[in-house]
Amino acid sequence: MPLIKTIEGLEIFYKDWGAGRPVVFSHGWPLSADAWDDQLKLVAGHGFRGVAHDRRGHGRSTQTWTGHDMDHYADDLAAVIHGLDLHDVTLVGHSTGGGEVVRYLSRHGTDRIQSAVLIGAVPPLMLQTADNPEGTPLSAFDDIRRNVETDRSQFWIDLSAPFYGANREGNKISQGLRDQFWRLGMQVGLAPAYDCVKAFSETDFRAEMPGIDIPVFIAHGDDDQIVPIQAAAEQSVKLLPNAGLKVYHGAPHGIANGYEDALNVDLLSFLSTGHFPV
Repeated sequence: MPLIKTIEGLEIFYKDWGAGRPVVFSHGWPLSADAWDDQLKLVAGHGFRGVAHDRRGHGRSTQTWTGHDMDHYADDLAAVIHGLDLHDVTLVGHSTGGGEVVRYLSRHGTDRIQSAVLIGAVPPLMLQTADNPEGTPLSAFDDIRRNVETDRSQFWIDLSAPFYGANREGNKISQGLRDQFWRLGMQVGLAPAYDCVKAFSETDFRAEMPGIDIPVFIAHGDDDQIVPIQAAAEQSVKLLPNAGLKVYHGAPHGIANGYEDALNVDLLSFLSTGHFPV
């Protein structure tokens, strides 16, 4: 398998499709690089080089006991980018992967990066606090941790419904897509799955986002039941100095699958022109 070794000695699995300017994808929790197959094929088929890795503890990467936080996630992403000697990169992050992208940019800089795309991303802060009233209460994340710890197999089945909007009237989400969510979720180690909840929910990106000056295209569904748009994209576009937000009406959290036709057009447009889709 194609693997990048980090400075800690971890092995990070990656996919590398096509040739051209690189587009590097970071996946959401509890998935893996496989969640990006449609977009990897899309960009590779349009003259770009698509790269996606399995986050530590997920998929085919090392199932570590420690290091399940945004700093380590960003460092592992840096290991992939440096290991493949990528330049002029567009980073694309979904959900937790969006946090990974933001932390990479603030921690490792933009020397190798041209632009970024945040899709249903967790920044700037998911957790409800006194100065973040639109956030989600801690009790909701405690419930997630309890479900992961007690019966994560059933939890992945249940979570796939709001993730893709399968619990909405008139949805066209297939059982196969939900089964794939379960399959990828079952590849995550228990400790990585549990610890990642704190990483995606409690990491506060607000202070670092104003220093990211590359173009950032923000895509978010207004029916996202996992990362509600009010505390996420609507705040991120205010904090990032060079960002554009497109709202996908009726789209769920798993926008890259359920609403992939519209998103794919916009992604290719942004990659090709550098202009924010409207």
